[in-house]
Amino acid sequence: MAVNLFNFVDLYSRVLTTASHLLKKGAEHAVATRVGEHDMLDWRLIGDMKPLRFQIMVVCNFAQQWPARVAGITVPPNITDTLTAAEFEASLSAAKQFLSTLQPEQFTGRDDVPVKFAIGDGTMQPTLPAGQWLTVFATTNLYFHLSTAYGILRAKGVPLGKTDLFASGL
Repeated sequence: MAVNLFNFVDLYSRVLTTASHLLKKGAEHAVATRVGEHDMLDWRLIGDMKPLRFQIMVVCNFAQQWPARVAGITVPPNITDTLTAAEFEASLSAAKQFLSTLQPEQFTGRDDVPVKFAIGDGTMQPTLPAGQWLTVFATTNLYFHLSTAYGILRAKGVPLGKTDLFASGL
């Protein structure tokens, strides 16, 4: 089944908008409940899971880096999970700006281009078609980390609902 890989650029931009919206709602709730920003960014669903700051970092990195890898262009550098809320917001905005520079032609004919990538600690380094990396691995991870950020915020009492996942519209 052929998929237009460029369509994922808009999808990923929407994910970045939603992540920014969730982060803002979390920050507002933290202020209202007198929770420090650092503590808010360290919120977790459970002790052995990565905190909110990690979830936002992965969303930001994956949303811009995977389209770049698939397009065969320079991959933007990683952001770290040590940023402040304002720095995360700026990074999410910069990632959206980066995505807005991508063009459909950059993805044409790239579906089956082999891409090798080290996962996690680097012990797994599969080579897969670029289209599979984008449509399966990257997209699944993007939504996992976005949903985890949402879950963390809901668990901490942030007033969010399903419609907040459509912050960029339908």
